[in-house]
Amino acid sequence: MSNTSEQIIEKKAAIDFKMVTFSIAGKEYAVDIMKVKEISKERNFTYVPNAPMYVLGVHNLRGEIIPVIDLRKMFHLPVNETEGSEEDVLILSVEDLTLGIVVDSIDRVVGISKEQVQEPHPLFGDVNIRYISGVVDTGGTMYVILDVERIFGKEEVLAESHMEKVPEKTLPVKTIISESGIKELTLQFITETLSALQSFHVTDLNIAWVKRRYKEWKNIRETENLKLQLENIQDADDFLKPFYSPYTGVLWGDDYKDSIHKLIGEKEHGIMHVWNSGCGKGYEAYSIVCILKSGFPGSNIKVWASDNDLLNISSAPNLVLNRDQIPAYIKEGDFVEKGQGGFRFKREVKDAIVFEYHNITNRNEYPEADIIIARDILSFLDIDSQTRILQEFKNGLKDDGILILGSNEIPPERDWFRMEEGSLTAYKKA
Repeated sequence: MSNTSEQIIEKKAAIDFKMVTFSIAGKEYAVDIMKVKEISKERNFTYVPNAPMYVLGVHNLRGEIIPVIDLRKMFHLPVNETEGSEEDVLILSVEDLTLGIVVDSIDRVVGISKEQVQEPHPLFGDVNIRYISGVVDTGGTMYVILDVERIFGKEEVLAESHMEKVPEKTLPVKTIISESGIKELTLQFITETLSALQSFHVTDLNIAWVKRRYKEWKNIRETENLKLQLENIQDADDFLKPFYSPYTGVLWGDDYKDSIHKLIGEKEHGIMHVWNSGCGKGYEAYSIVCILKSGFPGSNIKVWASDNDLLNISSAPNLVLNRDQIPAYIKEGDFVEKGQGGFRFKREVKDAIVFEYHNITNRNEYPEADIIIARDILSFLDIDSQTRILQEFKNGLKDDGILILGSNEIPPERDWFRMEEGSLTAYKKA
C-alpha cells in the first residue's frame, strides 16, 4: 500500500467530533453533540401567552423552566401534528441558555472528521445558509449541520420568516419569556406541585404568602445550589414550614390571651359558643377555654372541637403536659392539676369541650358562634370547598363574633373586616 493511500485511510478513520442527527420534513440535519444535554420525548408543554407561533411553550426540566421551540415551525416547514402525542425533543445548551427543540424524529449519533465537512450551500437545505455551519456526506446520507450558536446565541434572533434574510423586527431568544414570565411560570409549577404532594391549594386565600415564600425559597435554593422546583414530599414540607401559624401544636401564649380579650371586648357574655375546626390534639381548644374563663369568669363556655384525624381526636381528652409547656395564664388560672405522668386539665376545663371526629367538608351543624377557629386548614381544601366553608363561617358566626384563620390566610375583603390586636389577626363579618 502506498503512503498516499495510508494517509487517506487515516484521514477517513479520524473522528474529530460527533453529531446528533435528526430529520425535518424529509431532510436530514445534525447538531454538534457537545451542544446536546439530552434527548427526550415530551408532551403537554405549558402554554406561553403572546409567544411566537414556533414557541410550543415551556417545559419543567427537573426544576428548570426552559422554552421549547418547534424547529419545523421556526423554519416554516411542514408539520405532521397529532394532538396529545409525544414529541421528539433535543435539549440544547447554548451559552447560558437551555432550551428544547422539537423535530420530526431523532436518528443517531454520527462521528465525523473535520475534513469531511463541506462549505454550506443554499441548495443543501430549507434553512438560511446563515444558520448552517456545513454539510457532510457520511454513510451515504447528506446531513445539514446547524449552527445553534448563531440561531439561539445572545447576539442572534429567532425570526418569524423563512430566514432568507433577518427581518428588521425580530425577537431575541432571551425575550421569548421575560424574567417576570419565567418567575410566574416557575411559581405555577410550584403551586401545582404543592397541590399534588401535600394537597395545599393556592388560591386568593393564601396567594400573597405563597408569592412571598417563593422569593425566600428562590434565594435559599440558589444560595445552596439546589433546584428551585419541588421534587418530593420533603421539598413541599420545607416550602410550607413558615406557613403554619404561631403556637401550632402547643398551647397558645399569653400574647394571644391578651389579644382575644381585647377583640371580644368587656361586655357581659352569658353562653359563649366556639367552633374549633381542625383542633388536632386539642391544644387550641384547651387554650381558648382557659383564655375565655380567665377573661370572662361569669360566662358559660362551650367549645365544639373537631378534627378528621381519628388518632388525634381520640387522644385529645387525655392530653398530658410538662410544666414548661404551660403558659402563665393557665398556671395562674389554676386550670391544670398535677397527676400521674405530668399535668392534666381540670374537670371544669374538660367539661367545656366536646371533641368529635368530623371532616369540615361534610355538613357542619353548630350553634351560632361567638368565635370560630380554623387555623391553617382551609388552604388544604380545594377552591370550591374554601369558598363554601367561608360562607358557612359567615352564616354561623354571630354579628359581633370573630373568625380566626391561619396567620397567612386572608379571606375576601368584601365579606370580612380585618382586625389586628397585638400579635393576633381576626375577622368580623362585613
